[in-house]
Amino acid sequence: MTVSVHVSQAARAAVDELVPGLVAGLVASRVTAGDSTLWGPDAESEAAIRLGWVEAVSVSRPLVDEITALRRALAARGVDRVVLAGMGGSSLAPEVIANTAGVPLTVLDSTSPAQVLSALDGDLSRTVLVVSSKSGSTVETDSQRRVFETSFRDVGLEPAEHIVVVTDPGSPLDASAREAGYRVFHADPQVGGRYSALTAFGLVPAGLAGVDIAELLDEAEASMLQFAVDSAENPALRLAAAITGVAPRRDKLGLVSDGTHIVGLPDWIEQLIAESTGKNGTGLLPVVLLPVSPELESRPQDMQVVRLVDDADEFHMTEHHPGEILVSGTLGAQFLLWEYATAIAGHLLGINPFDQPDVESAKTAARGLLDAQPEATAPAFTQDGVEVRVSDAQLAASATIEGVLDALWSRLADDGYVAIQAYVNRLDLEQLQGLRELVAADSGRPTTFGWGPRFLHSTGQYHKGGPAQGVFLQILERSEVDLEIPGRPFTFGRLIEAQAAGDAAVLAANGRPVVTLTITDAVDDVLALFEAAQ
Repeated sequence: MTVSVHVSQAARAAVDELVPGLVAGLVASRVTAGDSTLWGPDAESEAAIRLGWVEAVSVSRPLVDEITALRRALAARGVDRVVLAGMGGSSLAPEVIANTAGVPLTVLDSTSPAQVLSALDGDLSRTVLVVSSKSGSTVETDSQRRVFETSFRDVGLEPAEHIVVVTDPGSPLDASAREAGYRVFHADPQVGGRYSALTAFGLVPAGLAGVDIAELLDEAEASMLQFAVDSAENPALRLAAAITGVAPRRDKLGLVSDGTHIVGLPDWIEQLIAESTGKNGTGLLPVVLLPVSPELESRPQDMQVVRLVDDADEFHMTEHHPGEILVSGTLGAQFLLWEYATAIAGHLLGINPFDQPDVESAKTAARGLLDAQPEATAPAFTQDGVEVRVSDAQLAASATIEGVLDALWSRLADDGYVAIQAYVNRLDLEQLQGLRELVAADSGRPTTFGWGPRFLHSTGQYHKGGPAQGVFLQILERSEVDLEIPGRPFTFGRLIEAQAAGDAAVLAANGRPVVTLTITDAVDDVLALFEAAQ
């Protein structure tokens, strides 16, 4: 057994109730066979072109030798630093794969000028940029490619010798990359971005960085029969039933890693489940937790805890974590497990797990702001250098940050959640993630944390398409550091501002309360935020 899913208490009751029906309906084998009718007539056309991930292991096998040969060829020229320009599913899976293997991979999934400059600051003669975009038109990835091309030329390097592209065949990027002489790897067009961990999107950057990707595929292959069989022991059926079927409903999933060798898997699971299920006013909200997070003590009634461990049997037998879902397995197997379970959860919820109808709204709003270039709105007030803007003037009535946060928490329903969105330089402000724990304790509700604009390609779908339960805290930074985007009429600084403002506008238009805090002094203002959140 390469994967174990243990359940108890309410989660076991959900499995006992739902799995027999899934087995009788041949759901597992129908997913494996690519049966697009499982999600209803409205989803059938989309599902028909999005089930290629069930065959990802066999389809991706030929890539292993190609990627290995390219890595050796690059190394022979002294090119051994890998930078990945990608968003959402194009970056999260490679990041988990590389971190788990302990190999260096610089992931550039931000439009923060300082973060882009940091990626450019390495030895460009030793750098290969992997540009990953399924559509070939992702604005963040396109902007990153443009600035790297210029930087390579500025130091006398030929971009074609330092850029590798991963995209769907026939995309705009496919055509332009081939014209420029770049090495292009085609991804399977029958696989959506968030299900692409075992395709070229996951394998190319990780393999070039030095990961044994053949072993990763071996791990996944060893588990495939488990997920395809119509059996009550199928771990994917058990997991799907446990995360969707607990009564009363638990639509928050607390994801906690506890001693597992896999690094960062909850972040990948978060985008897979949130973007796949958060639509039509329903869905499951993953909440990435630490072993000491407040939610694990308070145990909100609408939260189901999923604990990722290396030995689920030991934890289960000693009953250390009653009522939790305990999941263990190799990384390759876990990727397939969660993809199957998420697709089956969509079947149980009656939604299409392969589309993302609300993601485009924030992109459209950002493009409109970039075109119009309006003056920034004046803050409601400024305290200790932190500018405060609100979607509803009543939120700022106290004229203090502490009061604004209390007013925001007061908008939380009994089943609500807080989403913190940090549009900042992640490298310099990593400590901001600690704000999640303070806000969860202060608000008394499950709290998520997302780096902007990365989350717009994942959990952003849930924020707008899922249940109207959320309140939103944006954190922006004002900096003198900026960076031109060659061939574009806007800078990286203007782009990230427009992305934050566009998303805030769409959230507010959908009745979601939004507070935006703009820090002007990174160190002092972050301390002020921590104090206010306590």
